[in-house]
Amino acid sequence: MSLFRDDPKADPSVRAIPLLPLRDIIVFPHMVVPLFVGRERSIAALEQAQAADRTILLAAQKKAKTNEPTPDDIFTTGTLGSIIQLTRLPDGTVKVLVEGKQRHRIRRFLPEEKYFRVEAEPVPEADERTVELEALTRSVLSTFEAYVKLNKRIPPEMLMSVSTIDSPGRLADTIVAHLSLKLGDKQEILEIESPSKRLERLYELMQGEIEILQVEKKIRTRVKKQMEKTQKEYYLNEQMQAIQKELGERDEFKSELQELEEKIRTKKMSKEATLKARKELKKLRMMSPMSAEATVVRNYIDWILSLPWYEYTQDKLDIAEAQKTLDEDHYGLRKAKERILEYLAVQKLVEKIRGPILCLVGPPGVGKTSLAKSIARCAGRRFVRISLGGVRDEAEIRGHRRTYIGALPGKIVQSLKKAGSGNPVFLLDEVDKMSTDFRGDPSSALLEVLDPEQNHTFVDHYLDLDYDLSNVMFICTANTMNGIPLPLQDRMEVIRIAGYTDLEKLSIANRYLVPKQLEQNGLAGVKVDFRRDALELLVHRYTKEAGVRSLEREIAAVCRKLAKDVLKKGKETTFVVGPRRIARLLGPPKFRYGTAEALDQVGLVTGLAWTELGGELLTIESTVLPGKGKLIITGKLGEVMQESAQAAMSYVRSRAEALGLEKRFLESIDIHVHVPEGAIPKDGPSAGIAIATALTSGLVKIPVRKDVAMTGEITLRGRVLPIGGLKEKVLAAHRGGIRKVLLPRENEKDIREIPRRVRDRLHLVLVEHMDEVLRESLAIPNPDDFFSRLPRLPAPTEPPTSLPPPAAPAAP
Repeated sequence: MSLFRDDPKADPSVRAIPLLPLRDIIVFPHMVVPLFVGRERSIAALEQAQAADRTILLAAQKKAKTNEPTPDDIFTTGTLGSIIQLTRLPDGTVKVLVEGKQRHRIRRFLPEEKYFRVEAEPVPEADERTVELEALTRSVLSTFEAYVKLNKRIPPEMLMSVSTIDSPGRLADTIVAHLSLKLGDKQEILEIESPSKRLERLYELMQGEIEILQVEKKIRTRVKKQMEKTQKEYYLNEQMQAIQKELGERDEFKSELQELEEKIRTKKMSKEATLKARKELKKLRMMSPMSAEATVVRNYIDWILSLPWYEYTQDKLDIAEAQKTLDEDHYGLRKAKERILEYLAVQKLVEKIRGPILCLVGPPGVGKTSLAKSIARCAGRRFVRISLGGVRDEAEIRGHRRTYIGALPGKIVQSLKKAGSGNPVFLLDEVDKMSTDFRGDPSSALLEVLDPEQNHTFVDHYLDLDYDLSNVMFICTANTMNGIPLPLQDRMEVIRIAGYTDLEKLSIANRYLVPKQLEQNGLAGVKVDFRRDALELLVHRYTKEAGVRSLEREIAAVCRKLAKDVLKKGKETTFVVGPRRIARLLGPPKFRYGTAEALDQVGLVTGLAWTELGGELLTIESTVLPGKGKLIITGKLGEVMQESAQAAMSYVRSRAEALGLEKRFLESIDIHVHVPEGAIPKDGPSAGIAIATALTSGLVKIPVRKDVAMTGEITLRGRVLPIGGLKEKVLAAHRGGIRKVLLPRENEKDIREIPRRVRDRLHLVLVEHMDEVLRESLAIPNPDDFFSRLPRLPAPTEPPTSLPPPAAPAAP
């Protein structure tokens, strides 16, 4: 029935009065209660009532959170109240003391904008006097007495005042006001007109409240006995358990045990792991759920159940698709890609194959870590990575024993749980950066992990169970092999990834780096043309590395500065990035580009060196000055390089007569050998023939060819021994504009690793004696006359080889 419908029947008892909506409180007749009023409409209703006859209708809202109630949000039955006192507070709210007088029922809401105004009629109070009502009254009084004894918040004096009330209706209204009931229950009692039914409903509600109070008392009594042994947290936990027990809810701990038992029964694990899990579960049943040991056992069982014992992903064995994936992600890296494709091919032919253990060794920024991710993608396996840089605790690999507080499995087991499969691609990054201290040697712990004969029974200290790692594809990365112990090297298949050539860097920049940085810097829809000569300038003068990490940073810096120009000039503008724009955006070049000498000079030789960043041109100078036969060596050279200089000097002295030098030439002179860039440490034997050539040139006053570079170790008899890092050194020679490179004959097998483009532009000469080096490097107008004075050498096992010279001049 709509509350706004006009009532056709006029009733003198119906009156128009202001309405005060109440939140979370019901006011009963004969009840005096203070109210704090803050809503504008409610304050206006109070002011109107205060100005009139001080009467106002008090009705509760159905939802206390409703700030702007409508007529539908207010109960239709309320209590007519009388304002005893009204006080305005400093914050704008009003405190009012009201007394409930009589039940009233709202007939309709009258139109009023400032406050609620309603037509309400009184609810008549029936006068009942029966034996049944008298018995009900006594029962309610006795029940209320029991309630007051259990509820300490009600003063005992209330029993005396209640017992003097004769009217059953008033008795019910007085008692219900002191009960901790829900708003709906109190409203229900307010709406009951019959005193007998009101008392009967009140009796039911009091019985329910008494049961709850008795349970609370029982809980407090039970928990109080244990308070002496426990702290506050223990008390709260016990109280929560007691509540759950009284309410008949299931025991969580027992439910958890049943859940663990079901998981152990359904989980596919090794026989040893299943027996161990059941044994630990049996031990857990005997423990208190709140004990510290129970937490340790529960965590242990969880770790066993969370591992992928026999859960494997399906390998993708499509060789063509794998090749395509690898080529999409990385440029070059031929040897590493071939090894992965070989593994996939064998996997397709053989049902069971142990996972390979590869070690990718190369300078920073050549793509070792990203190649491992690409391998996982092409093989269809999950990928996990742990960084071993700075790890010095053996427990990081094998875990802690369970006797320690807070013990956990090692990184190997944790990563397998994270992968969720027993055959992921597992990257051990920076394996050469591990260290050792009193806590153990983590590299020794890796011996078992990376040994194909042992890792099928890998034992973590925490689990103390055999776990099969033979299906895992382990890939290690390192910058050098120097930091890896020899036993660990023996367990890995080493794949060396050399630095990129300039041509490879340009291709990588064009294919990958420039598009990637244009997209990341919001230039995907802008016409940006990176010219080749600009990229060459970035490669040669703004970066000095074997990889492309710094090159990508420089390209990103250019893109960020272009993004600023785009906002100024608009996206429609075409931006051409040439050498001049590069210099304007990035400033002057950061590095000197190693190039060949401009002139043939006496005592100046171009050697070749290997560094972690790739190959470098190494200038070696010698000068002769008056003295007493001293050999001065400078340039921050290591012991091995100084010994090479001594060996080179001994060779020159042994050939002094053939070179046209006096027998006692050294008595009146000093010889100074210097390697520039003296702040950079240098070491190694591969500069031996270069130092010998510089000494010979300085003594005989014959210049060295400017377009010749050389590398090789020298012996006292002048033999040229093989060296390492050939590819990187030849790449440095090509980058510096060298045309002829002298190499040890025994390094002929390594020449095929050099890219064909580089080989075609260089004249590679294989030598096995120092006399051949002098013949190829000294700028002599008539070399046959000079070298005819040198005594004949024993015939080499193979004749001196000179690989075909390049068809075109060398390009820097």
